[in-house]
Amino acid sequence: MKGASAAYRLVPGAPGSPVILHVPHSSRTVPADARSTIVLDDAALERELDHITDSHTARIAAEAAARSTEEPWRFVNQLSRLVVDPERFPDEREEMRTVGMGAVYTRTTHGDHLRALGADAEQLLLDRYFHPYAAAMTDAVTRRLAAVGRAVIIDVHSYPSERLPYELHGDGPRPPVCLGHDPFHTPPDLLAHAEKAFAGFGGTGIDSPFAGTYVPLKHYGNDRRVSALMIEIRRDVYMTEPGGPAGPGLDRVAAALAKLVDAVTGA
Repeated sequence: MKGASAAYRLVPGAPGSPVILHVPHSSRTVPADARSTIVLDDAALERELDHITDSHTARIAAEAAARSTEEPWRFVNQLSRLVVDPERFPDEREEMRTVGMGAVYTRTTHGDHLRALGADAEQLLLDRYFHPYAAAMTDAVTRRLAAVGRAVIIDVHSYPSERLPYELHGDGPRPPVCLGHDPFHTPPDLLAHAEKAFAGFGGTGIDSPFAGTYVPLKHYGNDRRVSALMIEIRRDVYMTEPGGPAGPGLDRVAAALAKLVDAVTGA
């Protein structure tokens, strides 16, 4: 892995599309500099990757993009969230730090010790991976605003059918499709389009077990031209858990996501 630019990939879509499919947690790749801080042996690391990775979500986004009438843009993390998690705050605002899962994880999904990490080592990972990623995603959104006057971020995730110990708010419903929203950046029509697109999966829920959605800090809370929604697909809907192959459900998920993209693109 050479340089921060290899840590993410912006896949261009149609010039007139406002949609960015953001895929932050699909990769299992851990480069050597990040691996050197992790105390798990290879077998334990693979087991942790099974649990923590949103497996096949990059493929879901790619297939949805190919099915869409006007191809959306895709911003895809090429590294595991065990390197850095681009959707966390890198400071004390981040509540997941209480379970060792801030921007740089120190604990596993089951609460075990993940890495030996001093302040200097954490800052190196943030400087090399977190901040360049955030800057590139901010630039991608800013360019959509300049090109078409609005940006719609659809955050593509998955989550396990059974609660893992690290989940702070996992005691609520676990519907086939969870929709994470933000009071400022998720307008009612965007939520309604998502509920309609995924209606055939046996139920959608809002903000349970995971809430919120990703918006770059430059635009967060101050620019209504940026709308956003998180799509969390329960993993048993489309794959074998915890880290197994995709099944026929993946095609249905991709088709539903494409339907959502078409709806918000034409809105």
